[in-house]
Amino acid sequence: MLTPILDFLAGSGFFGLGMGELAMIAISMVLLYLAIVKGFEPLLLVPIAFGVLLTNLPFAGLMAPPIMEISETAIHTVEPGGLLYYLFQGDHLGIFPPLIFLGVGAMTDFGPLIANPRSLLLGAAAQFGIFITFIGAILSGLFSAQEAASIGIIGGADGPTAIFLSAKLAPHLLGAIAIAAYSYMALVPIIQPPIMKLLTNENERKIKMAQLRPVSKREKIIFPIMVTIIVSLIVPAAATLVGMLMLGNLFRECGVVARLEDTAKNALINIITIFLGVTIGATATAEQFLRTETLVILGLGITAFAIGTASGVLLAKLMNLILRTPINPLIGSAGVSAVPMAARVSQVVGSKEDPTNFLLMHAMGPNVAGVIGSAVSAGVLLSLFGR
Repeated sequence: MLTPILDFLAGSGFFGLGMGELAMIAISMVLLYLAIVKGFEPLLLVPIAFGVLLTNLPFAGLMAPPIMEISETAIHTVEPGGLLYYLFQGDHLGIFPPLIFLGVGAMTDFGPLIANPRSLLLGAAAQFGIFITFIGAILSGLFSAQEAASIGIIGGADGPTAIFLSAKLAPHLLGAIAIAAYSYMALVPIIQPPIMKLLTNENERKIKMAQLRPVSKREKIIFPIMVTIIVSLIVPAAATLVGMLMLGNLFRECGVVARLEDTAKNALINIITIFLGVTIGATATAEQFLRTETLVILGLGITAFAIGTASGVLLAKLMNLILRTPINPLIGSAGVSAVPMAARVSQVVGSKEDPTNFLLMHAMGPNVAGVIGSAVSAGVLLSLFGR
């Protein structure tokens, strides 16, 4: 009579709990607190945090691969594997991040970028954080070129791009990199303003910019097609992300596929966000996450983000030395691709200096340019270091 009871107790998760699992469960609770109580990127952090929780529950086996038995005549499945293992294949095979880009494209108005092409330079400048951090990771001696490239992409403040590149170059670091990327995206309103204020003076923050010119429907239709062609010819490895981004934008702008646009920016992106978030969190096991390298990744990640923010601001200041019509340097910080949060931060910081100053639409130019820039940067790194 006691044997079945003892067997049941021995198979319960309580017997498998170690210090590592308890630490990861605590981390998941912190992430849930930040998402639910503080409101930091809840659509992303809630599924990621719950994925961290699920994968660190002993014996649950949600990320367990299938166990196969091979005989002379057939292959038999002994254990089918866990639910999240199969969903994770969408990350591993690079399927989910491009689909996220499809939805982002359907929600994005590239009009501010088309109206002010100089914004493209500010979006490009923000990518310096990626490559400077890549060099720093290499020089640390802790990471290979593939791992350093995956860490550097955190500086683009683009979670799907970080996941896409890490899954191909350093899948063992995927959990740490994804959590760092999305955590810093959530902390944009806290991280960016001190850097912006440090690098600008009061007069620069008060610069008012002229209203953007109207952009025609024809321009908005031609833009995603031409960007796809040009970027894909220059950096073929970026075609997957940029192509899906621009396809979603074409859905939005062409005016003849309203149902596809609605699906891409609502149902599809919401479903993929759930799958992506939970499975990325599920890669953060105690064995993979609780290492010295993880702390270094977190440190390098925020360094990349800070450099990207500073680069955009400094380039805007440099451009003001040669332009007749000045640019408010605060919009340069929006070159990181945390859309639209980074643009909103530019507006908030500027309005504190002058409540009548409206920078949001101007900041959206560098902001959406940063999305393109981070995808191109990922393509460059993938071309250089892909196995």
